[in-house]
Amino acid sequence: MIEIPAGNIVLRDDRIHKQWSVEIRPFFLAEFPVTQEHYYSVAGKSPSSFAGNRNPVENVSWNDAIVFCNMLSCKEGLSRCYCFGEEGEKVSYNPDANGYRLPSEAEWEYACRAGTSSVVYGEIDRIAWYRDNSGATTHEVGTKQPNPWGLFDMLGNVWEWCWDVYDETTYGQYRVFRGGGWNDPVRGCLASNRRRSHPSFFIDDLGFRIGRNKHH
Repeated sequence: MIEIPAGNIVLRDDRIHKQWSVEIRPFFLAEFPVTQEHYYSVAGKSPSSFAGNRNPVENVSWNDAIVFCNMLSCKEGLSRCYCFGEEGEKVSYNPDANGYRLPSEAEWEYACRAGTSSVVYGEIDRIAWYRDNSGATTHEVGTKQPNPWGLFDMLGNVWEWCWDVYDETTYGQYRVFRGGGWNDPVRGCLASNRRRSHPSFFIDDLGFRIGRNKHH
């Protein structure tokens, strides 16, 4: 896990012509997206379309990612970040828990930009697997250059689920995902891109990365 320093970030959504500022507390974020071998070792499942232990897990829904975070927390003797309501519908987050969780989209973008104002942290072919160089498949994590804070595959390879509801009044419980994937053009792999889908949605270019709170 990489320690991410405190700071501020301004998020934008051009679709709704809105921008807002978010204060970021120090937290930890995984160096890589969750790999297939890590996912299998915790969840006992191999949902991915592409083969490769060190490739990022995909075909995982937001719900799957939340369950994985809780399972990993329990496995390591940490307190679970998420509680489920009736029939698993309503998920609540405990900010005092010391276990694993999804990053907020503000944390994700802040970590992706890594102290720069740029929407890409390097020359795209050197940092990301995307449509022009992926060969229509995911690739082993950590084989492209990291960003200045040591995070790999923040752009390209697979999109990454975040905790946040996108726009409850319009889309209900749709959740945000970030970062672009192996099938996206260059413009799809930007730190500022926001996409969303239902928490039960899964596809072969969407995975996740885990974080943890920093407790003093």
